[in-house]
Amino acid sequence: MRLSNEMKVDDAMKEIFSDDFDIGDGSSENPSVRTILNFGETLGTLVKHNVLDWDLLSDLFWIDGMWSRVAPGARYVREHMGDPRLYEHFEALASRAAV
Repeated sequence: MRLSNEMKVDDAMKEIFSDDFDIGDGSSENPSVRTILNFGETLGTLVKHNVLDWDLLSDLFWIDGMWSRVAPGARYVREHMGDPRLYEHFEALASRAAV
């Protein structure tokens, strides 16, 4: 929760879940999208390495909902940087949550 506060995830979530947020193609340099992508990737990495409990995390955050709003940004960065592994841990969390 401290990481969430320090990264200002609440502010970013307000923006990405607002009615006027444009998911678009993800090519914009939206700070809120970057915040959520970095936060989600950090959470995914911690779950992967058994530092953070999946059940606890899924009770605290709507992971697949967050991913659905920022996935175009992740795909854009992957293509732009030429690395398909970027944000793979966040995407894996979202896939797990959607089941």
